[in-house]
Amino acid sequence: MPTLLCVSILVPDAQSALADAAAARDHGADIVEFRVDACFSGSGDEAETLDILRLAAESPLPCIITCRPTWEGGHYDGPEDARVALFERLGTGDAPPAYIDAELAAYTRSANLRQKVNLAVDHPKQVRPVATRLILSMHDFDGRPADLSRRLAAMRAEPAAAVHKIAFRARSLRDNLEMFDVLAERDRPTIALGMGEFGLMSRVLAPKFGGFLTFASLRPQDATAPGQPTIRELLDLYRFRSVTRTTGVYGIVGWPVGHSLSPLLHNAGFEAVGHDGVYLPLPVAVAEGGEAGSYESFKATMLELIHHPRLDFRGASVTIPHKENLARLADEQGWEADTDTSACGAANTLIVERASDGRLARIRVANTDAPAAVTSLADTLGEITGKRIAILGAGGVARAIAFALAMRGAEVIVYNRTRDRADGLAQAILAAGGRASAGDWAALPHARAHAFVNCTPVGMKGGPDPGGSPLPIRELASRAGDPCGPQTVLMETVYNPVRTALLNDAREVGWRAIDGVEMFVRQAAAQFSAWTGRPAPMALFARLVRESLDR
Repeated sequence: MPTLLCVSILVPDAQSALADAAAARDHGADIVEFRVDACFSGSGDEAETLDILRLAAESPLPCIITCRPTWEGGHYDGPEDARVALFERLGTGDAPPAYIDAELAAYTRSANLRQKVNLAVDHPKQVRPVATRLILSMHDFDGRPADLSRRLAAMRAEPAAAVHKIAFRARSLRDNLEMFDVLAERDRPTIALGMGEFGLMSRVLAPKFGGFLTFASLRPQDATAPGQPTIRELLDLYRFRSVTRTTGVYGIVGWPVGHSLSPLLHNAGFEAVGHDGVYLPLPVAVAEGGEAGSYESFKATMLELIHHPRLDFRGASVTIPHKENLARLADEQGWEADTDTSACGAANTLIVERASDGRLARIRVANTDAPAAVTSLADTLGEITGKRIAILGAGGVARAIAFALAMRGAEVIVYNRTRDRADGLAQAILAAGGRASAGDWAALPHARAHAFVNCTPVGMKGGPDPGGSPLPIRELASRAGDPCGPQTVLMETVYNPVRTALLNDAREVGWRAIDGVEMFVRQAAAQFSAWTGRPAPMALFARLVRESLDR
């Protein structure tokens, strides 16, 4: 049975909830959940109960009725007897809902609730032409319950439960893998979802692992659980209906990654060329313990994704702050690395090749930032050899671009707020046979170069200084003189937003400017080809990025 797409609706009143249910149907939902815990007080007001009965009777789609108590993350704080009575009337009425959701803790703790729910729902001891079925659920908004295995066993011991549901806040990507294992070991239809930004994978990939359903909201502000995507995101961005057991999994690994446009590009690209894949945000947080802790977290996560027996992980884009971590992991594991990765010690692309039976065949890493930056710069600057190029930053993308330019004959000067990192990068380039030096960050207003390349996150939406600029361009231009005159080139690697403060300054003083979209599209296209073996639809990529950012 295909995984159902369920829109969850927090009910303020019957009329507006039914209108939202109709909108959910029109958007492509299969089923709706009416969360009545915000409108049912349990005070004995018959009008409240009649409104809820009306939802079940008039819903344009099959529906789940949920009255979630506050002690399990909901809004209902009325008497339990009133909630039990509501379930009984729903299940024994003339127009019962398709499902009632009851919490495992309440069901096993209250003999009254168990008895009334069992009378209201269809189960193996009852035969009815139309009947409500029971979703037995558990939720933990703090994290994975320590007794998860015990709770699952308790659910499986209840014959009246037609569907099992577990949902807890995912602490990392690895928690999703446990969700997938729960689905693989199910003994009846099961919902297994991670909440929060680390849990999106479990929601999008539910069809791959046979999940009974996944939840979505109608609008971003209407989400009924942390990290719940909208129905449009599931259907349009992640192509939910195309995800099957054979779908390969890709994603963008970094911290943060919620702002990235890579899922938009690659999922559209997969559709355009008919590639069976889905591309997801894969956040790997910066761990406590500094660089060492972050590396260990990155390593553990990547190896578990690669080696999970059912995930079929095929590759990833890797961004800040894990590009150097990817190169280090490749070296440790003995994976293949391209020339640019070996030269600069940073990679942004993981390619996992598998045999037809799913077994690992080959793993390699590449740096597509380097060639993308060089070609973008050369298109405007012309010949690279002999040009003096200032690199702002000394992180993963800076290392890739600086090495690539130096190896192609440019004279590179590295500027970084932390001078030690600038010195280290310059020395590494010198050791590799390139021309490089480190500049003093405070001396940037006096810098002279044919081109400046911003490799810092300054100016990036969601970054540390989204409205800022790392380079005093007006001051530089006021000291006019070759090679800092109108022919000077400014290349931005930040692509969101397209028009950063740095780019605006460059254009105002007459410099030639390259926005971050150019490099972003080129490096993404190279990744796409590495994964699919097909040319990337570059015109589509560029259009999608610019349209999205213009909005």
